Amino acid sequence: MEEEKQMSFLDHLEELRWRLVRCAIAIVILATVLWWNQSWIMDNLFLRMNSTDFWTFRKMCEWFGVCVDKIDIKMQSTEVSGQFSYALMMSVMGGIVLSFPFLFHQIWSFVKPGLKQNEKSAARGIIFYVSILFFLGIAFGYYIVAPLCIQFFGNFKISESIENIFTVNSYMSMVLSTVFYSGLLFLLPVVSYLLTKLGIINSEFLKKYRKHAIVGVLILAAVITPPDLISQVIVAIPITLLYEIGIFVAKRAEKKTSISE
Repeated sequence: MEEEKQMSFLDHLEELRWRLVRCAIAIVILATVLWWNQSWIMDNLFLRMNSTDFWTFRKMCEWFGVCVDKIDIKMQSTEVSGQFSYALMMSVMGGIVLSFPFLFHQIWSFVKPGLKQNEKSAARGIIFYVSILFFLGIAFGYYIVAPLCIQFFGNFKISESIENIFTVNSYMSMVLSTVFYSGLLFLLPVVSYLLTKLGIINSEFLKKYRKHAIVGVLILAAVITPPDLISQVIVAIPITLLYEIGIFVAKRAEKKTSISE
């Protein structure tokens, strides 16, 4: 502890540099593995969303009776480096997602020594919970949000004489950003917990602005999903549940704080 407190500014910079180097190495290793399997990943994980046999569409048909007959799109690359650029982006982002627990651990290990004891106690187990919620969000974005977007925009036509031919750039940008942002969105309960423990917000604050939050959730659902009611409801329900979980987590944090005092 004394050594941590006596570290100079340059020592902190050196520690940060090495932690960033470790993060970069982890991302590069995993990105390289994904790069060598890019064809399989593209065909089976991303382009498979074009198929009516995709898991999401099959379950929608079995559970809700909403069946997708076809997704009428074609794919093309209109830029010289288009396919290479998005194969590289797919590999790097995949490396970031897969190494997320390690990356967060490195960031947390750098920040943790500067926290007070009560702040460290408040964040106990944070790496595990953040990682679980992040991967749940990634799964939600991949299996729910992204396929619904592909299905809607793939079949939407102003006129039958206009054919949907998506560029790989626009297709991959939408899928990757949707999936990644869904992962970040699922960290809401952890954010609520930490802000409550730090005294910035409390459960009463979250309850007071619940109605405003629900409106915000509906707007967010409308932004990240196709403009049809079913898709918006499917996305809005989990986000609303996450907000309610955030209120519950905030209450638990308040009780623990009052007990410790």
